[in-house]
Amino acid sequence: MIKFGKKVVQLRKLILTASFLLLIPAVIGYLSTRINYDILSYLPKDIETMEGQEILLEEFGTGAFSVCVVKGLEDKDIQTLEGELKEVGHVKDVIWYGSIADLSVPMDILPDELAETLKNADTKSSLLILTFDTSMSSDETLDAIEEIRELTGKKCLLSGMSAVVTDIKKICNSEAVMYVVIAALLSALALALTMDSYLIPAIFLLSIGMAIVYNLGTNRIAGEISFITQALAAVLQLAVTMDYSIFLWHSYEENQERYPDDKNRAMAHAISQTVTSVVGSSITTIAGFLAMCFMTFTLGMDLGIVMAKGVVFGVIGCVTILPAMILAMDKWLEKTKHKPLMPDLGRIGGFVAKHYPVFIVLFLAGIGPMYYAQGHNEVYYDLVGTLPKELGSVEAGDALEHEFGMGAAHVILADSELPKSEAFQMEKELKEVDGVKLALGLDALTGPLTPAEFVPDRIKEKLNNGTYQMIYVLSEYKTGTDEVNAQCDAIREVIKKYDETAMLIGEAPCTQDLITITDRDFKIVNAASIVLIFLIIAIVLKSASLPVILVLVIEFAIFINMGIPYFTNTVLPFIASIVIGTIQLGATVDYAILMTNKYKRERSRGAGKREAVITALNSSLQSVAVSALSFFAATFGVALYSSIDMISSLCMLLARGAVISLLVVAFLLPAMFLMLDKCIVKTSIGFLPKIKNKN
Repeated sequence: MIKFGKKVVQLRKLILTASFLLLIPAVIGYLSTRINYDILSYLPKDIETMEGQEILLEEFGTGAFSVCVVKGLEDKDIQTLEGELKEVGHVKDVIWYGSIADLSVPMDILPDELAETLKNADTKSSLLILTFDTSMSSDETLDAIEEIRELTGKKCLLSGMSAVVTDIKKICNSEAVMYVVIAALLSALALALTMDSYLIPAIFLLSIGMAIVYNLGTNRIAGEISFITQALAAVLQLAVTMDYSIFLWHSYEENQERYPDDKNRAMAHAISQTVTSVVGSSITTIAGFLAMCFMTFTLGMDLGIVMAKGVVFGVIGCVTILPAMILAMDKWLEKTKHKPLMPDLGRIGGFVAKHYPVFIVLFLAGIGPMYYAQGHNEVYYDLVGTLPKELGSVEAGDALEHEFGMGAAHVILADSELPKSEAFQMEKELKEVDGVKLALGLDALTGPLTPAEFVPDRIKEKLNNGTYQMIYVLSEYKTGTDEVNAQCDAIREVIKKYDETAMLIGEAPCTQDLITITDRDFKIVNAASIVLIFLIIAIVLKSASLPVILVLVIEFAIFINMGIPYFTNTVLPFIASIVIGTIQLGATVDYAILMTNKYKRERSRGAGKREAVITALNSSLQSVAVSALSFFAATFGVALYSSIDMISSLCMLLARGAVISLLVVAFLLPAMFLMLDKCIVKTSIGFLPKIKNKN
């Protein structure tokens, strides 16, 4: 690798010029990458709820739908509003009591619960069902939601997934840049405290920032990425690749002592050593991210690929762009050198070695409760309840709940050839399902005895296209709750009895699928990440026992991290349990590998187990602490700032996980080495000194 290092040093001006020029297409790619704000769109396309949405769009020209709460308007004013809403682009139809009551059938045939459900006489509020001819999270639908809000103000509160997605988009657009700014500033502060130059943090951030832009720019190849990936990618890439830059800088300083009169030679050797060390280290991190690709909920693949790609760009930038920048700024770096403000941690080894049985006992006492706790956390799937209360979708949800006793809205697609009497009976049974406020279908509106010719064509077209009939179901229960999930099961049981091809679709059924799928994904991803990283460690360290020890130590840190919310009664986003374990394992197992390599080196030189462990801990803890502190700084600030709880919670878990992994590696891992040294030496290659041939 020394040849590669010399080439980078030789071509450093060309590398800097090319790296800055490459930012142009990268920025263009970044700006032209679509952001998907709809989590439910990442569900598998072959499940019934997703197939039903496609049928709804193809057969009825209806993609998204939203329940709108209209306050303080008389029927004649709502009629005027109806006309205005229909003029908004991509609004297909508006259904409300007034449009239904205009049927040319006797009024006494219309069901009483229709008016009671769709109108609140006490608050003078009415419900409108808005349908759109575009999908739930398409740009056209989101633009239409914004236009309706501008048109109606507070008179019309829009609920439903499209309204929620619109609000999430608004928050992300206003906060995303600040995520990066906060992460960069706090990382710079952490580095200023721990490094020996005031300027080097800025160079680190510039180099990593360029790698982040390359990564985000190449997302254009996929066409779009999720808002969670967009929000977390830069912060995570900064956090997990910072230690590569730290390693290069420390290696460069060490080689300057070896070659005090030749900085180019010192940098060439630093690059060579960094490539050897960082490539091996980054493989575990990449494996952790790629493990998320095993999820059937494809948000995992979206985040996993982007972050794995980000680590690759980070490594490349660390051994090409960063060395070129350091050499270009060498004079300024010398002028800004100072003594590190962080206290020396290189004396803790003796304390840990002396008291190692205590840490083993704490591990044995804690692993059971923490394993139980992390497996019994309360999680949420409904995004609305965690968004700021002043958002339109949240206000609409509150109004639906308090004024109409209503939560989710479902859509049923059934065969239009279903006999009229059976369709009427089916809708009658639907109304008897717990929590169903109204089943609004063509047969329920007219009754089993009303002749078909009595129904105007415009009403038929809304609810029956000759192939499918559509039934709106308004529920008392909120999306993501146990009650609405049981209700969805009961509804399916009713409709399948009359029509085996009938489908239940909507936000609540999709969320129910999300719960089932992500529960399975959690087990698959955890197993995949553990197996992949186990195999990598086994190959890199040439050991059968060390992979077990290292993975067990970091998994214990994960159990603590994910177990804390159980004891603090904190409700976590559903995605947390899937991605945190994988990311924390992949990103922080490097701490353990670094210490293990130093322990192995000392044992191979003939040191006893106690001496080897003390030396390994004292020589590696400072670097591990700097890396963990940088990881913590990059994520903690974003956790405090973000108003989207899903992003805030993920960042808080990552920040806390970095610190917990640091503590576990500092205190538990050396204790494991001391307790299991004999086993490690016998099951590993390279731990004992080579016997010299006396001949």
